[in-house]
Amino acid sequence: MTTHNDHRKIAGQLIMIRFPGTVLDAATADFLKANGIRAVCLFRGNMTDSEQLAKLTADLRDVMGQDALIAIDQEGGAVVRSTWVPAPPAAMGLGAADDADLAYRTGAAVARAVKALGFNWNFAPVLDLNNNPHNPVIAERSFGAEPRRAAELAMAWMAGSHAEGVACCVKHFPGHGDTSVDSHRDLPTVDKPVDELNRLELAPFRMASGAAPAMMTAHIVYPTLDADNPATMSRRILNDLLREEWEYKGIIITDGMDMHAIAGRYGVGNAAVRALTAGADMVMALGTTETQNETLDAIAAAIASGELSQAEIDVRLARLSSLARAYPCKPRSYKEDAADRAIMAEGWRRSLTTYGTPQRPAAGARVRLVARQDVVSDGVSEAGVPAAVVAASLGKLYDVDLVTYDDADSFDWNALPQDGRYTLLASTSRLRYGEHARGTWRPDLHLALWNPYQALDIQAPALMTYGFAQPALDAINAWLSGELQASGKAPVPGFE
Repeated sequence: MTTHNDHRKIAGQLIMIRFPGTVLDAATADFLKANGIRAVCLFRGNMTDSEQLAKLTADLRDVMGQDALIAIDQEGGAVVRSTWVPAPPAAMGLGAADDADLAYRTGAAVARAVKALGFNWNFAPVLDLNNNPHNPVIAERSFGAEPRRAAELAMAWMAGSHAEGVACCVKHFPGHGDTSVDSHRDLPTVDKPVDELNRLELAPFRMASGAAPAMMTAHIVYPTLDADNPATMSRRILNDLLREEWEYKGIIITDGMDMHAIAGRYGVGNAAVRALTAGADMVMALGTTETQNETLDAIAAAIASGELSQAEIDVRLARLSSLARAYPCKPRSYKEDAADRAIMAEGWRRSLTTYGTPQRPAAGARVRLVARQDVVSDGVSEAGVPAAVVAASLGKLYDVDLVTYDDADSFDWNALPQDGRYTLLASTSRLRYGEHARGTWRPDLHLALWNPYQALDIQAPALMTYGFAQPALDAINAWLSGELQASGKAPVPGFE
C-alpha cells in the first residue's frame, strides 16, 4: 500500500526549494533525499566564489541525481546572483541598444557562465512589458513597452542561452509590467479589458510560448480573466488559457510561494495545492524547512485524496523530466571569461542613453558628486553601487568632491557649496524620487545608474545606463571623455 511517505516523495518532485548557507550540510542533503526533491534555486547567500559554488552544485547533483534542476536568477542588470562572472546588461539596456544579435550573444554568454557553475535552469528572460513608470519591481528588468520588439529581443536572448545548454524560464505570466505594487509584499491587481491584455501584457508570452521551455506565474489578480484567483492559482489562466487555448507544452512553475501576496493570504500548503490543481507543474516552495514540510504534507494529502489525480501527476513529472534531460546539468569549462566580458561591455556601451542634452565637463574639471550613502538590496535585486566606487571611477577623469546623503526626502541641495564645481548626481537605488528631490535638486548632470525613470524625476539632463555594474561606469567614463557617443534609445514611453 502507498504510505504518506510515498506520497511525499512524489510531492517532492513537484516542488523547488531554497536553503541557507554555502555548503550542502547533512540535514539539507537528508531532506532532499528523504523527499525525492530534484529542484533547487540558489541565491546570493549561497555563493561566495566559483570554486565554492561549483562544489555546492556538484554536491547537489550527487544527492538529487541525473534529473536535477538547479536554478538561478541571472537576468542581467541588478538581478544577478553570481556577481563575479561577466556582468550582463539589463533587459532594458538591450532594449535601448535594440539589436537582436547582441541580445542573442548576451544570452549565450550568461549561459556559458552559469553552466560552468553547475546550473541548468535560468529564470530569465523577463517578458513583462514595463508600461507603468511607477513599477517598483520590474522597471529596467523589462525589454521595453512594445510587445513585438520586447518579445523578439527576449527570444533572441533565450535562443542564445538554449544554444549553450541552459534552459530559460520566461516570467512573470501573464505580465507584471503594469503594476505599482511589488508582489513580494502584497497582491497587485491588473484590471484591464481582455482585448487590452491580449494586445499588451499577454502578447509577448503568446509569441514566446512555442519556444519557451518554462514559464513562471505572477502573483497578480487579473479580474477580467479570473476575478477570484491570482494567476498562480487560476485554472482559467494556467489551464484554460495557457495550456488549452495556446496549447503551451512547457513547464509552468510558480513564483516563490513564500511571497507575502500568497503565504500571508492563503497559507503555503493550501496555496501549493491550489497552484498544482490550477495547472502548475512545479511549486516554488522557498521559505523555510518548516514551510517546505507544510507544502509537502499538503501536496501529499492532495495526492492521497485524489484531489490531484495520478494522471495529472504523471503528466507533470514527465514534463519536468523531459526538461532535465533536454538541458542536463553537466558543467562545462569556462575559458571565455575575457571574451564574454567584451560582449557584456559592448552591451553596456550600446545601451547608454541620453535624456535632454547633457554637456560633458572638461577633462580634469573640478566636479562634485552627490550620491546616497547606503546601497541596499530590495530582496529581488542585488545592492546598488556604493558612492565611493562611483567617486573613484569618476576620479580617473576629474577632481571629485563626494557628498553623500542618507535621505533623499530631506537632503538640502541648496546647502552644497557654491564654488563653481560641476555637479553630478548619481542615482544608485531603484526607488523613484519624492516631491522634495523633484522640486529642489538641480545637478548639471544626472547619472541614472539603475532605474531609468529616475531621469524623469530630476530637472537635469541625464545619462541612463539601466544598471550599475562596473562596465556601466566604464561606459559613462567613455562618454565623459568623448570617446563614446550614447546611441541607446529608451524602449519605453516618456523619454521622447
